Amino acid sequence: MLTIGIAGGTGSGKTTVVRKIIESLPAGEVVVMPQDSYYKDNAHIPLEERLKMNYDEPASIEWSLLTHHIKELRAGRCVEMPTYDFLSCSRQNETVRVCPKEVIVVEGILVLTDKELRDMLDVKVFVDADADERLIRVIRRDCVERGRTPQMVIDRYQETLKPMHELYIEPSKRYADLIIPQGGANNVAIKLLTDYIRSLLPADAR
Repeated sequence: MLTIGIAGGTGSGKTTVVRKIIESLPAGEVVVMPQDSYYKDNAHIPLEERLKMNYDEPASIEWSLLTHHIKELRAGRCVEMPTYDFLSCSRQNETVRVCPKEVIVVEGILVLTDKELRDMLDVKVFVDADADERLIRVIRRDCVERGRTPQMVIDRYQETLKPMHELYIEPSKRYADLIIPQGGANNVAIKLLTDYIRSLLPADAR
């Protein structure tokens, strides 16, 4: 079983890289564990305050639960992965049952910032992209999927995303085994990554 961490700034193309990894491997061989599913449960805090919280720093993630779930999967046991609602900024009651596969992909902006998690990763990847490209993608995503206005996204970018990226995410690049520039558009780097992953799998799982 391989555990792969894929980090990078918000809007860098991590989801595209993950999708291409899944498409390159036999069906059913990959399980994805989004870091976003493990935001701490802040349902006890009033919504107005939750909306103002910083969700781009390592302290916002329940790392202990994420690493525990990875250990359980690697031990051959299924887990109940939490789900998170970005509109209410709170963890939902529903969970997703996740069972062991040949490849575990842990994806999220802060994946390489936590040492315990880093030490569990067989392959560490950082997806890189220019800041202006990331901002455009964030505006598109947040306006469509999270009900925010362009001005709300720009304000959040200036107040939180950019400083947190410079403080936590960009420095975590030094832990990566592979850096993929140009984000999800870099098909050459993604092919090198998927070929490497395939080479590490048992022959019957390639």
